[in-house]
Amino acid sequence: MDRRTFILSSGAAAGLAQLPTSSFAQTGKTLLRWVPENDLALLDPMFTTATITACHALQVFDTLYGLDNNYQPQPQMVGQQSVENNDLIWKITLRDGLKFHDGSPVLSKDIIASIKRFGKRNPLGQTLIELIQEIKAVSDNTIQITLSKPFPLLMYSLSGSSASIMPERLANTPDNIPVKEMIGSGPYRFIAEKWVSGSQVIYEKFNEYVPRKDGVARNTAGPKIAHVTDIKWHVINDRATAVAALQNNEVDGIEAVDNDFLPILRKDKAITLIKSDLPSIAIMRFNHLHPPFDNILMRRAILAVVNQTEYMTAANGSEFPEYWHDKVGVWAPGTPMATTASLDKLTGKRDFALARSLIKQAGYNGQAIVLLDPVDSPTHHASALVTADLFKKLELKVDLRSMDWGSYLQRRNSQEPPASGGWNVGFTAMTGTSNLDPTSNLGIRGTGKQAWFGWPTNPTIEKLRTDWFYAATPEQRKALCQEIQVQVFDQVPYIPLGAIYKLMALRKGWIDFQEQGPVFYTMRKT
Repeated sequence: MDRRTFILSSGAAAGLAQLPTSSFAQTGKTLLRWVPENDLALLDPMFTTATITACHALQVFDTLYGLDNNYQPQPQMVGQQSVENNDLIWKITLRDGLKFHDGSPVLSKDIIASIKRFGKRNPLGQTLIELIQEIKAVSDNTIQITLSKPFPLLMYSLSGSSASIMPERLANTPDNIPVKEMIGSGPYRFIAEKWVSGSQVIYEKFNEYVPRKDGVARNTAGPKIAHVTDIKWHVINDRATAVAALQNNEVDGIEAVDNDFLPILRKDKAITLIKSDLPSIAIMRFNHLHPPFDNILMRRAILAVVNQTEYMTAANGSEFPEYWHDKVGVWAPGTPMATTASLDKLTGKRDFALARSLIKQAGYNGQAIVLLDPVDSPTHHASALVTADLFKKLELKVDLRSMDWGSYLQRRNSQEPPASGGWNVGFTAMTGTSNLDPTSNLGIRGTGKQAWFGWPTNPTIEKLRTDWFYAATPEQRKALCQEIQVQVFDQVPYIPLGAIYKLMALRKGWIDFQEQGPVFYTMRKT
């Protein structure tokens, strides 16, 4: 019997103490025991794009606006607003009753300082700040923003976790230093003294939080009514151990379930499987600084032979096709910006003759191609192996470098030549809202050495992206996203390998769970 089978059959969830659920029932409290996908290392949502930090922030902080189920911004901390002078002057008044976790009221000065900090690091925030001619307090609960030109995405830009509102003294922290004191105004308080990195994260309901009285709680919009009084994140890196804990009622939910465990969990009547609404899009990323993929013909050659179905099957298996999607472009399938523009370059007949011709035209001289293989990431490890085999079919010399995820992240950031500690091809995924539109899709950025790892240069995409920010209608934005996808399949900064929908697992008896984030302020126990 192998280790995974032993854990699942014996229910040996190592290192998990039995939790005092009965005492919570006696006190009228409700405890949610949750296993996050990763450990919480950084707390400041303005300092990192890490998904786990965004999830943390959504419990602790509130934002001026929230996103509904259609990812449209709705007022959240905002009580009233007016837009004047041809959309150049925004007056925003906070709703009543907003307090920080230290008991102090949320004031205009806190909003202004938080917006300014947001504008120093976040790409969309930087665009907003460049347009703000003046931001001032009209009163203790009203601010006025004066723009140099209309910005249709103002509400959208202030709806994400990176735009979390915090006290002025914390928001004034230099943008190159992460904020460590977590004083938000959201429905849950972060209990710093009980936080054990690599082990547990504790949240408690903020009893003085006043939810919105209008709307329906969907995604991060609407009334945030905390039914759960206490949340405990158990950091369990071994997925088999986490699954065993779920089956033994030692935890209530798991954020990420590997396909290996689907057969046994589907048979467990005490557990519900939840498919995420937004997928991650796995990608093959090229290094544009060094040969051979600084040559566009080499990148186009690989595009001509990549088969998304092969990649998705290798990463996820063929047994559960409902949890992955091939024939995927830049934007998440089924979302407003998704398009089939130029998708035939990826979904049409795979052409090895064309690929070999392009490789010959590019002048490939047989140099080794350094392929990074993060072996402890199942999806990306599978992608690396499929790619190594594909390159060998094209008679490309492959230098497959196996490493753990941490080492991979360090190496992919190196701009040195591949033979001197750099690389040629790497693998990653763009998650969640990164696949909705150009605001947070790092893969499309074409700013050279200032871009995301891979460092492509593409002024055309940069212009299209900027135009998208100022487009007045959804139709105009959709057309621009079509043009961006055309550019991606022409210039090939990366190749989408398919969409993967994250699976979560929850013990039955919990209802109104929202997988976006995820957030926990709507869920409750029957």
